[in-house]
Amino acid sequence: MRGTRGTRGAKGTIRTRGTSRGRGGSGARGTGSGRRPGTAVVLALALIGGLGAAGPAGADEPPYPFRDPRLPTAARVNDLLSRLTLDEKVSLLHQWQPAIPRLGIRAFRTGTEALHGVAWLGEATVFPQALGLASTWDPALVERVGSAVGDEVRGFQRERPAGWGLNVWAPVVNPLRDPRWGRNEEGYSEDPYLTGSMATAYGTGLTGGDPDHLRTAPTLKHFLGNNNEVDRTTTSSDLRPRVLKEYEEPAFTPAVEAGAATGVMSSYNLVNGRPATVNPALDELRGRSPRGLLNVTDAYAPNNLAGTGSQKYYETLAEGNAAALKAGVDSFTTDDTNAGPTTASVETALEKGLLEESDVDAAAGHILGVRVRLGEFDPGGGRYGSVDASVVNSPAHRALAREAAADAAVLLKNTGALPLKASAKDVAVVGPLADTLYTDWYSGTLPYAVTPAEGIAARLGGPVAGSEGVDRITLRNAESGAYVRAGADAGGGPLAEGPAAGTAAEFDVFDWGSGIVTLRSAANGKYVGYDWSGFVNDQAQPNGWFVQQQFALEEQADGTLLLRYAGYETREPWWSNPVYLGPTGPDGRLGLVPEADAARYTRDVVRSGAEEAVAAVEGRDAAVVVVGSMPAINGRENDDREDMGLAPSQEALVRAVRRANPNTVVVVENSYPTTIGALQKEVPAVLWTTHAGQETGNALADVLFGDVNPAGRLTQTWYRSESDLPSILEYDNIKYDRTYQYFRGEPLHPFGHGLSYTSFRYGKVKRVDGGYEVDVTNTGTRAGDEVVQLYTHQRVSRDKQPLRQLEAFRRVSLEPGRTRTVRLPLAEEDLAHWDVTRSRWVVEGGTYDIAVGASAGDIRSRATLAVRGETIPPRDLSRVTRAENFDDYEGVRLVDESRARGTAVGASGDGAWLSFADTGLGARAGTFRARVSGGGGKVEVRLGSPTGRLVGTATAPATGSVYTYAEVGAPLASAAKGRQDVYLVLEGGIRLSTFSISRAAARPGVG
Repeated sequence: MRGTRGTRGAKGTIRTRGTSRGRGGSGARGTGSGRRPGTAVVLALALIGGLGAAGPAGADEPPYPFRDPRLPTAARVNDLLSRLTLDEKVSLLHQWQPAIPRLGIRAFRTGTEALHGVAWLGEATVFPQALGLASTWDPALVERVGSAVGDEVRGFQRERPAGWGLNVWAPVVNPLRDPRWGRNEEGYSEDPYLTGSMATAYGTGLTGGDPDHLRTAPTLKHFLGNNNEVDRTTTSSDLRPRVLKEYEEPAFTPAVEAGAATGVMSSYNLVNGRPATVNPALDELRGRSPRGLLNVTDAYAPNNLAGTGSQKYYETLAEGNAAALKAGVDSFTTDDTNAGPTTASVETALEKGLLEESDVDAAAGHILGVRVRLGEFDPGGGRYGSVDASVVNSPAHRALAREAAADAAVLLKNTGALPLKASAKDVAVVGPLADTLYTDWYSGTLPYAVTPAEGIAARLGGPVAGSEGVDRITLRNAESGAYVRAGADAGGGPLAEGPAAGTAAEFDVFDWGSGIVTLRSAANGKYVGYDWSGFVNDQAQPNGWFVQQQFALEEQADGTLLLRYAGYETREPWWSNPVYLGPTGPDGRLGLVPEADAARYTRDVVRSGAEEAVAAVEGRDAAVVVVGSMPAINGRENDDREDMGLAPSQEALVRAVRRANPNTVVVVENSYPTTIGALQKEVPAVLWTTHAGQETGNALADVLFGDVNPAGRLTQTWYRSESDLPSILEYDNIKYDRTYQYFRGEPLHPFGHGLSYTSFRYGKVKRVDGGYEVDVTNTGTRAGDEVVQLYTHQRVSRDKQPLRQLEAFRRVSLEPGRTRTVRLPLAEEDLAHWDVTRSRWVVEGGTYDIAVGASAGDIRSRATLAVRGETIPPRDLSRVTRAENFDDYEGVRLVDESRARGTAVGASGDGAWLSFADTGLGARAGTFRARVSGGGGKVEVRLGSPTGRLVGTATAPATGSVYTYAEVGAPLASAAKGRQDVYLVLEGGIRLSTFSISRAAARPGVG
């Protein structure tokens, strides 16, 4: 079935079911289960004893119990742990685990990239970007893609060169709360439920669906609160309890609970002031998995912890790595292949008593548990050991790539231009992405590329007119008259100034927005980039970590241009070189010079891209203009987007083409929502796709000509302007009205939006056992898929509630005139939200709106649900209350209570405040007491508002350290009584951990 509901659980809460990190002897831990060893492990050890530790009971028995697939995983892990020396166990804690020849154990590596296909290992099937896969709203399809990717990982692994492995780092499940995030294409959705559903589907495909016999071992990225690239190792994501429990954790927990993930990767950022690498939630999450987790760090993140790193959270690497192990990290991804610093730091931590051997056993046990389940120690490599390289880019996988790319396309607007008519035989395809396919940082290597122009030409059975629509220019030194020239042969050559010489002095200028362009040499079709010594035209596409093919043409008052180098490394704090281009020697070779010495160039247009595109589309039956992004430039890892619009030259091209041919279809090919409201009004049809892999062109042709009826749906809100969004560093969706759940404006396109070539009618939504059902009828003339979406809204609550919240969805296929009853599961427990007054989930009594439709903004059928739930009682502040459990706030940050665990609240300046609504103070409050730390200050207790009646002030001394706390108190005035909204106003540089307000003793004779 298509679009089935993903695993949910009780709103994604993390419940600690026990931990494998105890203080017992070696071999008693590390069972791989994530729970304390009990009866199952005792039985397993008994089984081992029955087989005998020294050798097999019979000639056909495996030589060691850990190689016996008949035994439980826990028994095999414990047997293997018991045979390893401490040094050998420590050696397993680095990403590159060495072989242990005396036991016949081969080397193992964590971390094969498999986000939307196998990456970095050679040619492999490239599927649509993760955002595109989620846009299908089809978990069954996404699971098939995961299965195909898992098989290809196995196909590569059969060859087993260094650097290949079965532990895959995918999928990325950070919810896409801000479309400016540089890694937006890596995630699935701004909705945690949809994200969890897709992650579970893809992970199930990767694992093969049997947690005891793994096809591959997927690792979810990046835990936790990771949704900005700016200063990504030093910024702290403030996750107050409701945001943490209702938004961030639910994206991770479904796949973990379903056994569709075998671990998580800790993120670079801090969470509430504590580096995510030492977040104790890593170990808490382990308790949600049926088979335990193998948790890894992000690359070089351990080094950030120590005194020389960016975070400087600990004095030494030994302290940092010990803390990471205790927090739930098992494998350290750092120092590339050099495990020396990691193993040395762990050994030092053991010597100093920062770790015990049982801590190492626990981590090594989690690692070995996954290796056992992968079949590494089974005869023939286990269930998937025979999968070979023939599966890589197989015909079945190529067909699946085309299917996925077509199903992911989202029709944003259509006033009758699509599908293209059967009589449309003369079609022009223009635009900067018309005849190329770009790959992103985590894409695989394309085995072939079907571009939009090629796909449409194949569909029509002949060539199509076309143009990239970019200007071809020359750059002439205004002072010397010399031209910038590139190497003419296939390998390119250094750029230098010299006489004009045909195409050697000509460059195609691609505008990617934010003032950034790339220059492609007309002489050899290669892009110009910096190679740390000069500039060379030698790259097929912009690429690399620093993306050194970026430039800016800066116009001067006299009409000349300065040519500025804008590679990513120029934004790094260590970059001290100049960034302007100019001749640096007698041969005219171009290099980097200070702005004062920069050459001034005049630009001459050899060929106008807009004019060429217009000539190509004039008089044609239809014009398809393909615009969008270059994934290495318009936001990617380590670089957030600077704006959300199309590049100005691309917008101008669309308008020129539209004027020349009224039957213009715009294809936007990029990795995120785009602010195209003004442009969209001017064209009859807009189709959006992510960078969709090797079959992009065929898939687009399938959709444009109606062979596939589009049914992709947006998984993010498309805003009209950046002004609709708060700072990218604000993580509180509730307070700042982020995502479709809380956004009160009018979006360009709502969450869940997508059009079809047919139409659908919805009947009355009815409550049935286990949820709701609705009849959906295809009222058009074409077969098509509809994505039926169910949203809820709680009308009255003690707490601010989402305006709408996705609770279920189903993608269904309908022939013309056919009706289908669509069942959408919903349990009352799904209506729960996190009650900060009692730190638990609660379903409040009251009326809930049930809304079923085609998007969050297109509701077709409604019902109400009366729930006999709880009433949240008034807050009882006489009990010790954690300051983080506020209802509202201003001017505060969430900070680490200690380095090991806990969250406190820190004042960002005088006048910061916290509110605790609907507090029952009783007949009269007595004394305010608080636990504070830091530089000293005071806490005012006020009623009704931050400037309301002052009823008490507690003075806090300087404690000498933010981790040293003092107890302070103050008597409260008689007005502190009854049901009140209590405000705590913080002055000075203090941190507030917990507080309480005691009730005054009753006077004699007074009830």
